[in-house]
This record gives sequence, C-alpha cells and structure tokens, in this order.
Amino acid sequence: MRITGISTHVVGTPWRNLTYVQVHTDEGITGVGETRMLGHTDALLGYLREAEANHILGSDPFAVEDLVRRMKYGDYGRAGEIVMSGIAVVEMACWDIKGKALGVPVWQLLGGKVTDKVKAYANGWYTTERTPEAYHKAAQRVVERGYRALKIDPFGTGHFELDHQDTLYAVSLIEAVRDAIGPDAELMLEMHGRFSPATAIRLAREMAPFEPAWLEEPVPPENLKALQKVAAQVDIPVATGERIHDRIEFRELFDSQAADILQPDVGHVGGIWETRKLAATAETHYMLLAPHNVGGSVLTAASLQVGFTTPNFKILEHFNDFADAEIKKVVKGAPQVDPEDGCFHLSEAPGLGVELDVDAAAEFPQQQARFDLWAEGWEQRKPKETT
Repeated sequence: MRITGISTHVVGTPWRNLTYVQVHTDEGITGVGETRMLGHTDALLGYLREAEANHILGSDPFAVEDLVRRMKYGDYGRAGEIVMSGIAVVEMACWDIKGKALGVPVWQLLGGKVTDKVKAYANGWYTTERTPEAYHKAAQRVVERGYRALKIDPFGTGHFELDHQDTLYAVSLIEAVRDAIGPDAELMLEMHGRFSPATAIRLAREMAPFEPAWLEEPVPPENLKALQKVAAQVDIPVATGERIHDRIEFRELFDSQAADILQPDVGHVGGIWETRKLAATAETHYMLLAPHNVGGSVLTAASLQVGFTTPNFKILEHFNDFADAEIKKVVKGAPQVDPEDGCFHLSEAPGLGVELDVDAAAEFPQQQARFDLWAEGWEQRKPKETT
C-alpha cells in the first residue's frame, strides 16, 4: 500500500479554524487527521503542500515511524509548531488507514486497552456574561449534561499582575461555579500563562478553598524555572504542556519535576504515537497525562486512542458540546460524552472510528478566526466586529 496524495479541508468558526487532512492510498483506503491552529492555518496548509511532494507521496502508511522521522528531520531545520502539527495530522491519518486495513481500532495497535472509558471535562461553556450569576447557571448546565468536571479561566485580561479588585471578582466567579457544580465535581483552574510566579502563587492560595483539581499554565511556558518556583509553593497540582510541540522538549520539565500533569496536544506534538511515547516517560516520573484538546471530533477520537491505552491518563478536554457544537456534524461517528457518567466509552470501530463528511465540512468555510486572550470579552468567543 502506498500514499497517493492528501487533501485538506478547513472547518471555520469565528474563533477557531479546524484543519482536517485526508490521506489517500492506492488501495482505496482513506485516513483522516485533524489539528487546530491559532492564527497559522494558512502556514500549515503551505507546509503540507511541500511535505506532500517531499515526504508523503509514495510512502507506506503502515511505516508510521519512518514517515514521522523523515518529515521531522528530512528538511534539516528545527521542527516547531507548524511542522509538528503537519506531522500530527498525517500521522493520525496513517494510523486510521492501518486500523481500517486490519479491521481493528487504533487503540488495539497501540498495545490494547487498559480501560473501557475516559473521563471528560468540559471547556468552552462559559461564553456568557462574565458575572457570578451567569457563570452559576452555565456551570449548572454542564453538570446537567452529565459532565463530572469542567475548566475555567476566571481572570479576565490579567497579565503578570491582578489587582485586588479583579482578584476578588475572580474569586466570586469561582465561588459561584463551585456552588453550582457541588463538592464532588472536578474544577480545573486555567491561567493561560498569564502571571508572574508571585501573582500565580497568591492567586492559587486565594482559590484553594474551592479545591481546584489543577492549576494550569500559571506562568508563561517559556521559563520552566518560574514554573518550578510556583510548584514549590502551592499545594494544588500543576498542569502544563499544551505549548510544547516536541516530546524531547519535555525533558527539562521531567528533570525539574515542576509539573504533576502533562497536557500535550496530540494535534501539535506529532500525533498519536509521539504522545504515547511521552506518556510512557511521564509514567516513569509519576506524572499524569491530560491532553489539550481544542479540536473537533477527529482530534478527540485520536486523543482517545491514547487514553484507552495509557495507564497514567487522567482526563480529556472537550469543547464540542458547548462551543460550536454544530460542527460535530462534519464527522460521522463523532465520540460522545455519556451523560450517565461523564465519560467517553471504548469504541470497537476500526481505525479512529470516525469519518469526515466533506460536504458537511464545506458548510463551515475557513474564517479569519481570532482568539485573543488579552482582549476584553475573549471568553465569549464571539465574532470579531468589522467596520
């Protein structure tokens, strides 16, 4: 079997463009992969055009490791977010092809299942007015939908510092959310790399009474010593990793023990097998895995293949029941969170278990998507106003 070409499809919403890649073969089997780029979608498409000619055409889709290494190192330049994301979408599609050809789900090819279900946490649910009352109602809807965990960034446009008044307001939002979801649901606290170590430590202590499940990206991701400073002074588990695009670059994080939970994005870190390798190293350092997942249903399905096979897998992020829920229709067989237990359940369908509906995808053309975490009202994920 050989790869005869790839085709790309961008599904657009006002705040995110999702890039789907189909990999075609001479035996008529097609695989699919997905990633979400922030402001770099056209750059990704350009890279994929070059990679198709340089590396992908004529390759054996079963030889996943070989293709990934050629795409990563064959152009000599150091691979960053765009290259690693391009590798990821092609790599996912190759696993999908392999599973379909053999008639087994991808998780079976990764060593088999260690669990029948993966817990989900909701994101994208707080697109309301930024008040305690509105957040209380929105959080109630999340648990009514069956989720047992959710995540929120309550810090507005905070950057390095957060003054006393804004701190009190953020606390009031978290207090309302915790009241809405009760004591048993997990509440993940997102900081989006906003703060200095001193501010992050202070805010973590302010939020401690509401028992956050983790503190995510408390400081900008470039300085691991700053993260280590935070981790040494807070009692809340620290999570990070969505903006690290190569598993090799996690080495310093392992050495410092500055994180308890790693959050690689399967669509940015080179795909399914690269994430599984990272998870194995994390297991030797007694760290958990909770992949970043702001994509659609194909990226969710790919992340679940890792989840079902990984002993130290904690939970999977999921946006698609609350933000742009209508885009789920572009994927047939889209994974669903079971409202009875808030989990994704094991699928026996071959490959990734999903199919891209190209006609449905065409109903959501690429947009000038914009997501600015430093702008007022970012959490509402509304279309940009144009003049």
